[in-house]
Amino acid sequence: MTDITNNSEKPVSIEKEHISGLKFPDNDVLHSKDEIKMRIANLDRAMKLGNIEHNKMKIIFEDSIGKKQVETTVWGVTDKRVILKQGVVIPIHRIHEIK
Repeated sequence: MTDITNNSEKPVSIEKEHISGLKFPDNDVLHSKDEIKMRIANLDRAMKLGNIEHNKMKIIFEDSIGKKQVETTVWGVTDKRVILKQGVVIPIHRIHEIK
């Protein structure tokens, strides 16, 4: 089941340097297994583009306050986190999409 009010919320742009100060709840923002699989595939692709071609991607994620958007290079992906430059991390379960 999708929360329409939450999905229609426009993400607020944020600088990656401010991400470390955000609070991230434990629940996943995606609800279907297909969405979660697609998110992992997109993160893997974003990491390859970041490492090979230094392409920046838009990551739309949600902290405890609401949706945020950052445009940055993905340097690494673990089973639980996305690693950006300067050791900044975003929990994978809080990412809505990668563009």
